[in-house]
Amino acid sequence: MVANFLKNAEIRKKLAITAILIVVFRLVAHVPVPGIDLNAIRSYIQGNAFFGLLDLFSGGGFQNFSIATLGLAPYINVSIAMQLLTMMIPSLEELQKEGEYGREKINMYTKLLTVPMSMIQGYGIYFWLNRQGVIRTLSPLDLIIFVLTLTAGAILLVWLGELISEYGIGNGISLLIFVGIISQLPAGITGYLASVTSYNFGNTLLFVALSLAVIVAVVLINEGTRNVSIEYGRSGVRSEKISNFLPIKVNQAGVIPIIFAVSLVLIPSMISGPLQTSSNGLAQKAGYFLAQNFNANSVGYNVLYFLLVVGFTYFYTSVQFNSEKVADDIKKRGGFIPGIRPGKSTADFLKAIVNRITFTGALFLGVIAILPYLVQKYIGVSNLSIGGTGLLIVVSVVLETVRQMESLMVTRNYDSFLR
Repeated sequence: MVANFLKNAEIRKKLAITAILIVVFRLVAHVPVPGIDLNAIRSYIQGNAFFGLLDLFSGGGFQNFSIATLGLAPYINVSIAMQLLTMMIPSLEELQKEGEYGREKINMYTKLLTVPMSMIQGYGIYFWLNRQGVIRTLSPLDLIIFVLTLTAGAILLVWLGELISEYGIGNGISLLIFVGIISQLPAGITGYLASVTSYNFGNTLLFVALSLAVIVAVVLINEGTRNVSIEYGRSGVRSEKISNFLPIKVNQAGVIPIIFAVSLVLIPSMISGPLQTSSNGLAQKAGYFLAQNFNANSVGYNVLYFLLVVGFTYFYTSVQFNSEKVADDIKKRGGFIPGIRPGKSTADFLKAIVNRITFTGALFLGVIAILPYLVQKYIGVSNLSIGGTGLLIVVSVVLETVRQMESLMVTRNYDSFLR
């Protein structure tokens, strides 16, 4: 398959452009913000789940405290918010229906809103790290430069992602996240192999087998669909029926519920630090309680994380898949589901199917989210370089990129046939 892809001159050109832009991304992730103690930053990240996740999405940019420290997190947050607003605000929904023009307008709004979001997150990082004594107090001018530098880095990454989408292969934003995740593999594998001894060799084999099983499960769930049979009646000299299928994905929400959930489940651990340094005795006790019971290695944290992921999966799927709207579209096109009345009965039937298969997808995402905790508790592997969330993103991006390359090959063969 790879050899066939490389025979295509257009694919080779797109791959070369993609590779160059990825190299630029990796260089940007190693350009540090001046005046910051990197050793203090790195030691603090190792014990903080939130900034560890931020470092994962920035490809090590946070660990190096580079201009890419914010990574693509501001753009992702705004994109998710815009996607939800598009489904809830009629004017944005109508704009989305206008085809390419509407999508470009929404994308422009997303980029514009990424700027203030980056500023807010940049200042939030400074405020948090300053309260923890990791970053010294900056003067107003230095603080403005600090925030603008992080904002410029976030916008630069968005621009690189857009260039990859337009001139390269795959979705640029997803591909940069993919590269950021796998860039941590070599160090993680090296550290893990160094810790392997004859006493835990059996656990290592079990961990490898589990990793392969998880990859297979991610592919199956990510690609799994429930095909609902639909028939369209044709009237004329000779009436006939045309059969088709409505594919409903098992995992319609993707990784978005995990991003939603992690932003909430990390709040207790984030506020525990300032509470512990408070002069109020009650606040200090609350801070110690949150630190002990809501850290990444605690049962309470992971149970809450699991429940939030399952809940957000149902919420996002219900927003993403409007059964009444789908049933109405089927009815307008003269279609029907065999044995089901058009209209409300069809909507109820589709809603019941979505609820059933979403249960499987929600449980899967919940397990994927807490996979590092389960692996550490039952297998003893604590230095995972890629957790379940990262693995889900990696597999999804690989499948999407391969599909796009196959589509280019089909287009090339079709054009050759026409000539």
